[in-house]
Amino acid sequence: MKERFTLALTGQSLIKHDIRNVAAPAFRRVQSMLREADLAFTNFEGTILGRHGGWPLKGSFFGCSDPIVLDCLQGIGFQALSLSNNHAFDLGPSGVLSTLEEVEKRGFLHAGLGQDQGEASRASRATISGRPVAIVAMDGGPGPDFMYAANADEGRPARPGVNRLGITQRIELDSAAFGQLKAIRDAVGYTAIDLANDSQPDDRPQLNPETEIALARAVFRRSDRCGRSVNINEADLERNLAAIATEAKGGSLVVAYLHHHHWAADWYQIPDWVSGVAKACIDAGASMFVSHGAPVLQPIEIYRGRPIFYSLGNFIFHVRSEKSTWTAPEVWESVVANPTFDADNRLVEIMLYPVVIGGDAALQDGVLEQRLAPQLATGTSAQRILARLAEQSTRLGTEIQVSDGVGIIRV
Repeated sequence: MKERFTLALTGQSLIKHDIRNVAAPAFRRVQSMLREADLAFTNFEGTILGRHGGWPLKGSFFGCSDPIVLDCLQGIGFQALSLSNNHAFDLGPSGVLSTLEEVEKRGFLHAGLGQDQGEASRASRATISGRPVAIVAMDGGPGPDFMYAANADEGRPARPGVNRLGITQRIELDSAAFGQLKAIRDAVGYTAIDLANDSQPDDRPQLNPETEIALARAVFRRSDRCGRSVNINEADLERNLAAIATEAKGGSLVVAYLHHHHWAADWYQIPDWVSGVAKACIDAGASMFVSHGAPVLQPIEIYRGRPIFYSLGNFIFHVRSEKSTWTAPEVWESVVANPTFDADNRLVEIMLYPVVIGGDAALQDGVLEQRLAPQLATGTSAQRILARLAEQSTRLGTEIQVSDGVGIIRV
């Protein structure tokens, strides 16, 4: 086994086109970084339209890709994929089966999808450069119940789908506002039957009648403040933590992964519940925690000597100009993170290489279709990206040194 093991971790890859023919030297440099790492990992933000077919289960946020995009990801250097995200079920169970089939055909190490809950939540493992590596990948939604994998039960067959970390969101109201909303509900005659109908295709939420009410698909909780709160399904969390612990006890370097869209109003802020999940995964034995969802680069925290990448933003982001609201420059900027571990799976250092999707020129023209491939950032762009990340990470106690357009975290 090698004394040191280096990963290349990137932002999420929402990929629709084969970008292997992009000739920009700055993209070639990114490819070199992926290939030089012992293991390169991304989140495949999508579903495959393949042999099993499928039908769109979303409106304007629907997306699927042809199998060639997996050839592209493999060709530019990726060997490992998370498959748990909000687009994984866009073609239903058929898309899940096609995605699994095509990913396995190419030999990717992958996690987060399965033909039932047991398979979807199982850690995937492989020996890479002599090092046992495992991935546990979760999705926190929000999403309908039917997108998540389920085991067979009496009268119900198993359902292919995504590995779920159940997240329930409540809107908190102070007593005055809660009383007003309750009066409105009663005045319009909104009943438990209405709630059951409006909750379809999911089951209606379980409510505390003294402190909670629901209208349509929104649940409101009496509180001493107005705001939002999140509850985590304990059974889901314990199931995933057990998978992490089993692999860690077996000596694997474990990557714990979470995709979610329960963002703070300020995308750069880390919700408390995400921090709690990340640290619980590391307490269970994960060597690192990696997350995507918020479409921007978020801070890095070192917890118990292990890295938490709260969001690595976007790496490949194929969207159309006329349908997209993702125009902020920060959506198109990220880093390739290279954490290095010693023979005992202890973190040694993290190198951070800034990237701009499409390069600086594409960032200026506003034509999103031209932003096809991530390019290594240099000069003022590199300094801007790394300075922002360093400032945010400092608040979590992480010092990032910047030298010659590269960020370095030493432990």
